[in-house]
Amino acid sequence: MSDQKLQVGDVAPNFKLRGVITKPDVKRVDVQLSDYRGTQNVVIAFHPFAFTAT
Repeated sequence: MSDQKLQVGDVAPNFKLRGVITKPDVKRVDVQLSDYRGTQNVVIAFHPFAFTAT
């Protein structure tokens, strides 16, 4: 893992996250930023403790 500091306007480094698709069926997927680079804009939102009992 890197402690790289980014500035506004910097190109985001590639990364991979585990995600969940819930419709029509629930399934876990790995999503990698490079899969979308140059084809779509990407917005990343974090929801800590979303859908948990805490």
